[in-house]
Amino acid sequence: MDIKALSSYCLSKKNSLEDYPFGNDVLVVKVASKMFALINEHNNQLKISLKCDPFIAESLRQQYSSITPGYHLNKNHWNTILIDGTISEQELFEMIDHSYELVFKGLKKSEKDAIIQS
Repeated sequence: MDIKALSSYCLSKKNSLEDYPFGNDVLVVKVASKMFALINEHNNQLKISLKCDPFIAESLRQQYSSITPGYHLNKNHWNTILIDGTISEQELFEMIDHSYELVFKGLKKSEKDAIIQS
């Protein structure tokens, strides 16, 4: 998987948008005003950070060596995933879906209503 496919899937989520608040090398994908994915490529290593339920996050870290606590993020609620082929595309997309759903659930009611109605 490459950065284009990864960012395209994230941006296909309803009302998602891209932002670069941390500079040109980190793509932040948000729903409303909240980020649900951070994507960057450095030294030919593609990584994505995703929000995750703390119990699931710990389980995934134990299952995959390519998943670590979120880099520069809340380590209980975020995982950073090295895209190295050890995780299937389907499972990665499920992690992105989970992150989006968690963030959407935490939005203000007015923000959720605006997205649902769009």
